Parts: sequence; structure tokens; C-alpha cells
Amino acid sequence: MLCYDGKLSFFCFIFTGLIAVLSEILLRLEFDIFRTYFNNIWLMHLFQYGLLNILLLLVFYGFSYQVAVRAVFLGYGFGIGIILFFVAPPSWQMFGIYITVLATFHYTEFLSIAWINPSSLSIDSFILNHSIAYGVAACCSWIEFIIERLYFPGMKKASFISYFGLVLCICGEFLRKLAMFTAKHNFNHIVQSEKMDNHELITYGVYKICRHPSYVGWFYWSIGTQLILQNPFCLFAYTVTSWKFFHDRILIEEVTLLNFFGQDYIEYQKEVSTGLPFISGYKLDL
Repeated sequence: MLCYDGKLSFFCFIFTGLIAVLSEILLRLEFDIFRTYFNNIWLMHLFQYGLLNILLLLVFYGFSYQVAVRAVFLGYGFGIGIILFFVAPPSWQMFGIYITVLATFHYTEFLSIAWINPSSLSIDSFILNHSIAYGVAACCSWIEFIIERLYFPGMKKASFISYFGLVLCICGEFLRKLAMFTAKHNFNHIVQSEKMDNHELITYGVYKICRHPSYVGWFYWSIGTQLILQNPFCLFAYTVTSWKFFHDRILIEEVTLLNFFGQDYIEYQKEVSTGLPFISGYKLDL
């Protein structure tokens, strides 16, 4: 069952996404109340988002506030992404899709943990503060998109490449979440150093196809985001850096899994690959 903070985040995400989209719909239906107070539609969105955050300060506190403020941020971003796709100039439309994909990924990370393993739930479950390198990579992709759009606007219009990237993101997201819900309480964003009493080796479902389906999904999702933006330089950089990150992460995790499950994991390694290209994981020389 979804815990309280999961339900709170779900309400905040959906409600603020609807608020963002609804204001645009009302404007398109020629409701002039917005134009009465705002000359610029984006100022209206800034006002709405600011007002929502003030309301959060008045209603929530502690951990619940931290959850709500992040869910509102991601929900409003999700709505803005939809708006950009439908009303922005063609060269900005795929950036809207990218924002929607990004907001969905980070929010559903939290929601999934709230459902399958609420005892490990934390603000970090949104993985918005994953690492400095992750933040730098995201900023670089935005900068590349803006610069290339400035000089080559036609390059950023929707194409087969961008829609293929969207499909890759959807498939990667689905695979990752399927892995999380298959592993259930065994899944954690942080590699565990101690084996819990209820910790078990999962070898069924999607784990029968590859040993690290959540990493496989995230790897291809990250590549898909750059295909959506049609960022050639960041596409190459994301592929290399993501591969290096998951190569190192899998080595660390598999050392832990070998300590936890011993011979059972060795046999599992023999039967199932990691799922990522040119990554074999940590193997014991016996």
C-alpha cells in the first residue's frame, strides 16, 4: 500500500500539473481574467507557482513539507512541459517533451519507493540531488539545446530521432520501474553494505532477463533524453559517462551481492548477463 507521504506527493504532483495546464486551457478559451492581471503568460505561471509554495508553507511542515514542495515542483514542471509541446514554436516543442519526461522520471522514483519500500523513503528518493556530475550533465544538455536552437532552429524541430528518443525513454522508464516493483523491499537507491533479514536474491521476472534491469532502464533513458533534444555532443557524452557510471556501480554492487549470497549469486552470474553492453560485472576467480 502507498504510505501517507506517497499519497501526499501524488496529490501535489497531479494537482499542480492540472493547475499549470488548466490556466493555459482557460486562456485558449479566451477567458480574459488572466490578461486582466498579467501581460505575460509566463509571469502568471510564476505567480501561480509562488502562491502554491506559500500555501505549502502554511499547511505542511517537516518531512511532509519537503515532500510536498518537491512534488509541486515536479508536477508544475510536468504541466509546463505539456504546454510547451502544444503551444510553443516548433523548435521548442521537443524541449517540452523533455521536461515532461524528466519530471515524470524523478517523481515516479519517489512514488515507487513510497509504494514498495516505504521504510527506506527519504527526500533523496526523488534523486533530484543525485550528484554534482548529474546536475552538471543536465545543465550542459540545456545549454547545448539553447545554443544549437539559436543558430540552427530547424535542427531542433520534432523528427524521427526525437520521437525515437521518446520511445527509448518510455521503454527505459518502464523497465526500471518494473525492476523496482519486482524487487520490492529488496530495492534501494543506496547500495546496502549489510544484509537485512528479509533481503533475498531476486532471479525471477525481469531479473531473469538481466541482472541489473533498473540500471539498464536508466542507462537507455538517459540516452533517450538527448535524442529527444537532438543534442549530438551531449548524446556522445551521456553515453560514455553513463556507461562509466554504471560500470563502476555494478562492480561495487556485485561485490556486495557476492558477500550476501555467495555461491547462489555466482550461479546467477553464469546464467544471466548484466544487460549493459561490454559490462560483465564483478567475477570471482575461482
